[in-house]
Amino acid sequence: QLQASGGGLVQAGGSLRLSCAATEGTLSYYYMGWVRQAPGKEREFVAGISWPGRNKNYGNSVKGRFTISRDNIRHTVGLQMDSLKSEDTAIYYCVADRAAPASTRAPFWGQGTQVTVSS
Repeated sequence: QLQASGGGLVQAGGSLRLSCAATEGTLSYYYMGWVRQAPGKEREFVAGISWPGRNKNYGNSVKGRFTISRDNIRHTVGLQMDSLKSEDTAIYYCVADRAAPASTRAPFWGQGTQVTVSS
C-alpha cells in the first residue's frame, strides 16, 4: 500500500513537495516513481528512482524543474516540484515496481494526490 501526500493549490512559478510512504511493508528494493494524469489525458510518466537511489530519470516535460528522491531509512519517496506551470495540474500517483524502472505500467499504485497550478 502506497500513500501519497503533499498535493494542493499553488500559483504558477511556485513549488510543492509530494511525499509517498508505504503503509505496509517497506519500499526496499523497489523501483519507485511518480505518474500523473490530467483530466481527459493519458497517464504520463513524471519521474523514477532506482534502489537505493543512484539512478533517476524524468519525463521530458518536467526535466530541470522536478527532483525525485528517496529516504531509505524512513521508507519514503519525495518529488520536489519547482517552477510549476498550469500544465502540471493533474492527479499525481506514487508507483512502485520490483522488477523494472517505474513507469505508467507499474504494478503498484497509491491513491493519488491532486496538484492544481493556477495561472
